Amino acid sequence: MIASLVRPLGPRDPHEQHRVASPLELFTDLCYVVAIAQGALTLEHEIAHGHVANGLIWFAASFFAIFWAWLNFVWFNSAYDPDDTIHRVLTLLQIFGSLVLAAGVPPMFEHDFTLGVVGYVIMRVGLVLMWLRAAAGHPERRATALRYARGLVAVQIGWVVALLATSGDIPIGLFVVLVVLDFAVPVWAEAAGTTPWHPHHIAERYGLFFIIVLGETILSVTIALQNAFAEEDPPFELWYVVIGGVLVTFSAWWLYFARENGDILTGNDVGYVWGFGHYVIFGATAAVGAGLSARIAFYGHHAEVGDVVSSAFVTGPVAAALAALWIVNVRLHDASIRTAGPFGAAIAGCVAVTFVPVSELWVGLICAALLAIEVRLTSRDADDAVPG
Repeated sequence: MIASLVRPLGPRDPHEQHRVASPLELFTDLCYVVAIAQGALTLEHEIAHGHVANGLIWFAASFFAIFWAWLNFVWFNSAYDPDDTIHRVLTLLQIFGSLVLAAGVPPMFEHDFTLGVVGYVIMRVGLVLMWLRAAAGHPERRATALRYARGLVAVQIGWVVALLATSGDIPIGLFVVLVVLDFAVPVWAEAAGTTPWHPHHIAERYGLFFIIVLGETILSVTIALQNAFAEEDPPFELWYVVIGGVLVTFSAWWLYFARENGDILTGNDVGYVWGFGHYVIFGATAAVGAGLSARIAFYGHHAEVGDVVSSAFVTGPVAAALAALWIVNVRLHDASIRTAGPFGAAIAGCVAVTFVPVSELWVGLICAALLAIEVRLTSRDADDAVPG
């Protein structure tokens, strides 16, 4: 009976044809986005109440916690996914931990990491047990799997000790040190042998997560607009937010999927930059939703920040997302001036319009113009690739 429930945990074929995300992986992504929504909503609240620096710092910190937990699961699952009963139970345990983390995101902005660390402990228990299964089922990468398990346990102990020593208020300096140690685990582990992750499966997982983050951004802005338009005599400037927000989100989707990401993931040297760099892409995309909502609050005279500050939380994240997209994606396809020039001009333009009225509209137009150039370039490249 047990043998029928638990399959041997061998590695997946990194060249497997037609590898797609499983329903459990999609469910996992959806639950992690609950935590992202909590972070974006709290960031919007911090901006509207004038707590700009606090909101920015702790949004970056809390978003890293969410992204890092998700990333570790994604890359493991790409290499080892038996989809048996034990694997599903351990995955659901990690999902439960992500929901505890989601509940702990707002307290992080108040410098209380208690729930966040508890959520991480739950997730790490599931992930460490997965790596121990991989060590037993994949002798060629046993050393790698055991390094992952030991590293995760050691760093998690560090987080728990830091939590207890600071009564939940982990200072940002100590937070950064622990983050660096977390980053070191996969680098140290993979030095013993590369895990057999599937490039196109990884690219699909990241792409699907990006779509869900975009959806969360659209939802938060829609709710803010709905509340604003329900008020008596809503300001006309809300329409600039509508148009600009639509142009930014639609352009972001198209720009991200304009090129095939799986083709450039040729090894860990590329995978590290590509995979870790998405922290900025995902985080900035989520922050755009908070920024647009802050602009709505500004136009409705419900924000304690002025035009330039609320504008910067739209233009800044868009510029950061475009920069990260070029560095970790477009550059690996084409690093020439053909792409560097338009992206550089768009980034500079986003920063410049921070100080211009209705900046959200101008940012949307800039993104649409960049998209038009990218569509032309990728279409021309596709035509050139066709024989004859």
